[in-house]
Amino acid sequence: MEATSYLRLSFLLMAALLLLVFVRTWVRLPSLSPEDCSEFGSPCTLKQRIQLGRTGGFIEKNKPPKYQKIDHENEVVKHPLDPLTIQEIKKVREIISKSSDFNHGEFSLNSLVLEEPLKEEVLAWKAGKNFPSRKASVIAQVGGYFHKMVVDLVLGQIVTNDISHEAGYPTMTVEDMVSSVRVPLKNKEFADIVKKRGVNVSDVSCVPISLGWFGEAEEGRRLVKVQCYSMAGTVNFYMRPIEGLTVLVDMDMKKILKITNNGKDIPLPKGENTDYRLSVQKQPLLPPLNPISIEQPKGPSFKVDGHQVKWGSWEFHVKPDPRAGVIISEAKVKDPDTGKMRRVLYKGFTSELFVPYMDPSDAWYFKTYMDAGEYGFGLNTMSLEPLNDCPRNAYYMDGVFASADGTPYVRPNMICIFERYAGDISWRHTECPISGMEIREARPKVTLVVRMSASVANYDYIVDWEFQTDGLIRIKVGLSGILMVKGTKYENVDQIDSNAELHGTLLAENVIGVIHDHYVTFHLDMDIDGTENSFVQVKMAKKTVENGPTPRKSFWTGERHIAQTEKDAQIQLSLYNPSEFHMINPSKKTKIGNPVGYKVVPGGTAASLLDHNDPPQLRGAFTNNQIWVTPYNRSEQWAGGLYTYQSKGDDTLAVWSNRDRPIEKKDIVLWYTLGFHHLPCQEDYPIMPTVSASFDLKPVNFFESNPIMRTAPMTEKDLPMCSASAE
Repeated sequence: MEATSYLRLSFLLMAALLLLVFVRTWVRLPSLSPEDCSEFGSPCTLKQRIQLGRTGGFIEKNKPPKYQKIDHENEVVKHPLDPLTIQEIKKVREIISKSSDFNHGEFSLNSLVLEEPLKEEVLAWKAGKNFPSRKASVIAQVGGYFHKMVVDLVLGQIVTNDISHEAGYPTMTVEDMVSSVRVPLKNKEFADIVKKRGVNVSDVSCVPISLGWFGEAEEGRRLVKVQCYSMAGTVNFYMRPIEGLTVLVDMDMKKILKITNNGKDIPLPKGENTDYRLSVQKQPLLPPLNPISIEQPKGPSFKVDGHQVKWGSWEFHVKPDPRAGVIISEAKVKDPDTGKMRRVLYKGFTSELFVPYMDPSDAWYFKTYMDAGEYGFGLNTMSLEPLNDCPRNAYYMDGVFASADGTPYVRPNMICIFERYAGDISWRHTECPISGMEIREARPKVTLVVRMSASVANYDYIVDWEFQTDGLIRIKVGLSGILMVKGTKYENVDQIDSNAELHGTLLAENVIGVIHDHYVTFHLDMDIDGTENSFVQVKMAKKTVENGPTPRKSFWTGERHIAQTEKDAQIQLSLYNPSEFHMINPSKKTKIGNPVGYKVVPGGTAASLLDHNDPPQLRGAFTNNQIWVTPYNRSEQWAGGLYTYQSKGDDTLAVWSNRDRPIEKKDIVLWYTLGFHHLPCQEDYPIMPTVSASFDLKPVNFFESNPIMRTAPMTEKDLPMCSASAE
């Protein structure tokens, strides 16, 4: 009995000792950061903490790289297409200030960007070699005239200086817009009108509205129309328009020319529950979703060197631009068979955005915006919000621009670059059981995204350039932000006469969401394995069979038509007359003889319904077709014309294309327009969920076979994951 008790006591003591050792080991584990848990994912579970503790608690890892922000004051140019640096902008300002053409008075810079070298110079340049001469392209207003200049930074002088005789004007500066909306606020007549409409002047917020072109009365001076809203009770002032009140302002004289007040009988919308900030939302909020993030224990796969990006088989150049927003240049893809980099896209960017509203009334007919040429798509590109605009492990690129007086400034986090995996499949095949083979092969689709977001007053535009491992480029536009609404006397649909024309949808009491369109036109200078390309329309032609050897009665086949001139390549898409649209290099062929190429895969195909002779459509005639092809011309970049503001439409993509120049076996440019018809609904109020559309540039006989067949699948050990700690 005593021996048994002794053994039992010894066993208990031994167990207690072991437990003490275990507890001491666990208690003494060091505090672990998420990086320490990267072997398992983050955060670590208790078991994984113990596993780490047995090896000392600290394990050296290949931690994700922390990208260093560029020191813009000392930025070094690394590529001929790199944007102007702060030091270069300062030098341009100094050169202009000392010029005899400008030192006699004030000047205002509407545009100051890199004057890109000739295309052949860029294509001939190799890393480590001398750059082509660095130059700046400048559009400046001096003494009532607009000068288009080229400033040579090496020579330190203006080398060309042409006074504009165009019908239109250049893009407004931020200073133009800010000063214009302040003009009414200093006017007694305006203050009296606003007071009678039940609004305190201190609560008024105004926006500058480009007025398009509607006749000779609007020529000879820069004009802008200002409309205003009440900020009382909500930051979402767009939902409280002072309807029918329009102020015509001379932008240069800072002077009111006319005040129109046609909305005296229209009440100011209450604006209740329109504030979209999280801090003011009424409880309870919607059930929250658990946070989600794509973890990359070894860091991103892409590398950024200045403005050059390398990822997988892709290499390209990214440049922030005050008008286009973002410009993608020299996009090349590696051939998996030869290992050589092959040219795909020399230059691609958002050329113009045309946004006409469908209300012909006095306070609305002129709202036919050109967001790039009139406001500057890039000037209105805002800093991106980490984790919400862009995911973890994104790289952020700043924009360096010039203000109206030539002073440089930085727009931080203007562009983000990140890898995306949304659970999509790159390719797969599972052999069915009847074959007798058990084969299951699948590959995840991971892509690289270059993103920007512009807030042009009320609307937010998200533009993605998405590069895929199979050689495809997807260009996507998302629309969000806030509707531009119209005040009305109606509070309920039942009050509206059946013959009344609202030009929109009643969204709330005294609020109409006005019908409108969005057209986003892209300039795509495709260089498929070189500059001598052709455009081919492959028509899907129906064929019928009579008295054939089988019961089939019909089929379709592809009929290739090579465009000889520009008019051959003016394409209006049709669901019942389908085609494929190929950009090919006829001098480069695959081993079996097909010409190498890329095709545009249409999407977002809304077409303009306006009369072609309507003044807004004359200016926006580049939306008459969804596809255009023109010969490369470095002066033909902006679909709405270089000087878009108050232009008549005599310098647009449609005008250039109607010259009907030869395009077969030439250096040619593809233009594609994404279109959106927007008939507002209540779910768009008071702030809109994002709606998106995209189109693709897809390889067609460019590779010898599927370029990603040899990619490896992912396994559990490649993407470690663990649940949240219970602590």
